[in-house]
Amino acid sequence: MNSQFKKGVLELIVLCSAFDQDRYGYELVEAVSKVVDVNEGTIYPLLKRLTNEHYFETYLVESKEGPPRKYYKITVLGKQRCDILKAQWNDFFQSVNEFLKGC
Repeated sequence: MNSQFKKGVLELIVLCSAFDQDRYGYELVEAVSKVVDVNEGTIYPLLKRLTNEHYFETYLVESKEGPPRKYYKITVLGKQRCDILKAQWNDFFQSVNEFLKGC
């Protein structure tokens, strides 16, 4: 997939991946990777930015398999942002598809 396409939709995919369930970082990497090919080095800076922008809150949970895991919980502001991005994506997708029918 074109890297510019990925950049444009990555925030939406990350927010949607945690919309109904808190997830720890690697879980989010795995969920996003099922949709677009990304690595941890792409997702973790995005998670930090989204947390700084108050779209996520974080908390630690002890793990049986190593150090505590940082979980990401989407905030009300994050859910609103996700809804806005979904609407924008759908408008964009429909416009491009309509245009491409004429090619």
